[in-house]
Amino acid sequence: MTEARTQPLLQVRNLKKHFAMRGAMFSRERPIVRAVDGVSFDLKEGETLGLVGESGCGKSTTGRTILRLEEPTSGEVLFEGRDIMRLPRGDMRALRRQIQIVFQDPYSSLDPRKTVASIIAEPLIVHGLAQNKSEREDRVVELLETVGLSRSHMRRYPHEFSGGQRQRIGIARALAVRPKLIVCDEPVSALDVSVQAQVINLLQDLQEKFGLTYLFIAHDLSVVEHISTRVAVMYLGRIMEIAPADELYARPTHPYSQALLSAVPIPDPKAKRERIILKGDVASAVAAPQGCRFYHRCPFREPSCATNEQVLTPVSPGHLVACQVRTGVHGDGPTAASGSGAPVPARAAGEPEETNSKNGAAERTRTCAVLPASTSS
Repeated sequence: MTEARTQPLLQVRNLKKHFAMRGAMFSRERPIVRAVDGVSFDLKEGETLGLVGESGCGKSTTGRTILRLEEPTSGEVLFEGRDIMRLPRGDMRALRRQIQIVFQDPYSSLDPRKTVASIIAEPLIVHGLAQNKSEREDRVVELLETVGLSRSHMRRYPHEFSGGQRQRIGIARALAVRPKLIVCDEPVSALDVSVQAQVINLLQDLQEKFGLTYLFIAHDLSVVEHISTRVAVMYLGRIMEIAPADELYARPTHPYSQALLSAVPIPDPKAKRERIILKGDVASAVAAPQGCRFYHRCPFREPSCATNEQVLTPVSPGHLVACQVRTGVHGDGPTAASGSGAPVPARAAGEPEETNSKNGAAERTRTCAVLPASTSS
């Protein structure tokens, strides 16, 4: 297999996005919000990486910064080996054909003054993908039918559609330029639970049909489990744990991941799960702890966690955890430079046994049944 085929489609290295706040009167210092503070991961072609965490953890800012809808403070984002952050404006515009986004709110992401045909045709016009009006119209009809709508919807306006239909229109617009990577920024959080399953199954069908790669951002853990190949858990601007989806849900290792998953409802009234209740409030992104971001809420913290940098360290193949209590490794010891599963020196703590979990989201049972309700820890 050639190197071009084996290298990840997307590589994120130590990505940071800081926002300067308005300072106090007569003060020269401006507080800095560290929304994204050193995020690293790889995304292979054809897979789905779920990025989860509670509101305000920086997951949506991560997706927007990868697309350069927000300019990064520092870090690298490599798409097919090219550093997106160094591309001039013209080259970046051309690259947007390969990377698209589906926004969270299907109501505000569509121009209310344009018809569906105009909305979907706009990227075709911008990138010169249709020679004439007739060709554009044929392509729009094809896209509408692909997402489960019809030709009769072309001349309607966004306000004439339900939330699920509007999100389908947003997906059709993203597909118009035949991208390789789609950032799905909480695409079903604004929809009814019954409609969520329909949209999730549509995204899976499109992935199989067109070979798409997804960065799927969400806070609904049941939805993420259903669609993801791997899952990254984010807290206060950093990734706490990243692992194959089946393994993370079966054996979460980071204390925050364990608490987050303990809050997921079980669709069985007889089944019970021990709920882990975290104490304390989420630390401010302006004054985040120097060491572990989860220090003030962690029930297993050690004094040194407050100052030691926590690094993503393998605990099993493809399963990385940023917790010195669980791995015995911190910033002064061996590090996982890329945070992508690359081999690093052995951990100080004992290695847990490997599991036989399946990594592919394609092997999950697909259903249009109602998914469990959303949970935000």
